[in-house]
Amino acid sequence: MTSPVVVLGFGVSGEAAVRHLLAEGQEVLVLDDEPSPRRRQAAARLGVELHETPSGSALGTLLGGVEEVVVSPGVPVSHPVFHLDLGSRLVGEAELAWRRAEVPIVAITGTNGKTTVTTLVASMLQASGIQAVAAGNIGVPLLDAVSGNATVVVAEVSSFQLALSYSLRPVVGTWLNFAEDHLDWHPDIEHYLAAKARIWLNAGAGDLIVANIEDPVVMREAASASKDRRGQGAPQVVTFGIGEGDFHRGGDFLVGPEGEHIVAVEDMARSLPHDIANDLAATATALGVGANLAGCRQVLEGFTGLPHRVELVGENDGVRYYDDSKATTPGAVLAAMEGFDSAVLIAGGRNKGMSLRELRGVSAKLRGVVAIGEAAREVEDAFRGASEVVVATSMHEAVERAVEIARSGDAVVLSPGCASFDWYGSYAERGEDFVRCVRELALRTGSLDPGGGAR
Repeated sequence: MTSPVVVLGFGVSGEAAVRHLLAEGQEVLVLDDEPSPRRRQAAARLGVELHETPSGSALGTLLGGVEEVVVSPGVPVSHPVFHLDLGSRLVGEAELAWRRAEVPIVAITGTNGKTTVTTLVASMLQASGIQAVAAGNIGVPLLDAVSGNATVVVAEVSSFQLALSYSLRPVVGTWLNFAEDHLDWHPDIEHYLAAKARIWLNAGAGDLIVANIEDPVVMREAASASKDRRGQGAPQVVTFGIGEGDFHRGGDFLVGPEGEHIVAVEDMARSLPHDIANDLAATATALGVGANLAGCRQVLEGFTGLPHRVELVGENDGVRYYDDSKATTPGAVLAAMEGFDSAVLIAGGRNKGMSLRELRGVSAKLRGVVAIGEAAREVEDAFRGASEVVVATSMHEAVERAVEIARSGDAVVLSPGCASFDWYGSYAERGEDFVRCVRELALRTGSLDPGGGAR
């Protein structure tokens, strides 16, 4: 009789892992650090018992004889399971799914833009007549996606998932960018980088690497991954970038490697700098797995963006309001602010272990800053001597202060550079509160223009 597989963490991906392992006839032991009543009920529906993770040496004793430990993405690297010398017996969702996949997997990672590019690629494939599904951190769990009806699985993969992947070999692996992030999970920036680089760990002949030519870290890793490391041939490398690369912006068009026009910029629903970078990456990726130019063009002309990602939510007295609550790192803030000439920035929240000093790089574009949340003082320190900063103790007050600072023609941008968990349960909840406050402002003034994307 085979030894059991332990699933640690019973969230969405953990539950999917249990379902599939049980269906394969595998004995499963399910652990969770804080098993809630809802999770216990979900386990009961599957016919398994949910155990609270044992502490201290008891955990090591329990796991000593198991075949594998499937670790859910939400389990941090500081967890005792990572210090038990279990080696490759620790696996993640992406590794488990890859072993069972019978269709091509496209994997997309990066510090910023993963969800948007994953959505674009899946949509481009669908518009090209290919049965594709978006999965991983977006859409359905990877294990469900690879066992479904799709002919291509487009997976958003985080550093958490990649860190515990060993045999994952996507037919197209796309790395969008690299910046400091998730240092509340990874012990240091080198660990984070090593996890990201695993997207190309097994790339070889017949595979495609899509890399951001304007990111030196990504290009350094692409150069290493493009070698024939196993005597089985080297993967192809395709680059993208706003100003250069195989896929780039050429005048009024996005263009491909042969100078072919992908789409006219004026015909795109969104064309801020970070939008163009995402669009180029998505097009290079989608074409690499079978999409056609017509399908890519159709999507780029109609894609209005995802919620909470530089989303225009209204205009009042000549000031436009943007919800960019998904920007939880300084790098994401810098990327968003490239699209504005004059703005009031609302920033702060719960810092993820990073220096916020990088935010100072947008000072020249700012009329002022409103600092919020636990990291308000860190935001003040970051902009000291470079930009006016006021502190707000609620989102309502933050919008009020931003209105006082802004002038006609400015943008007020909620782009926090921090996680939301000090005041909110998620970045979406934070963004929705911002939108509510903007709309309350409109009710008082009677001058909100929803035509710019208020929704």
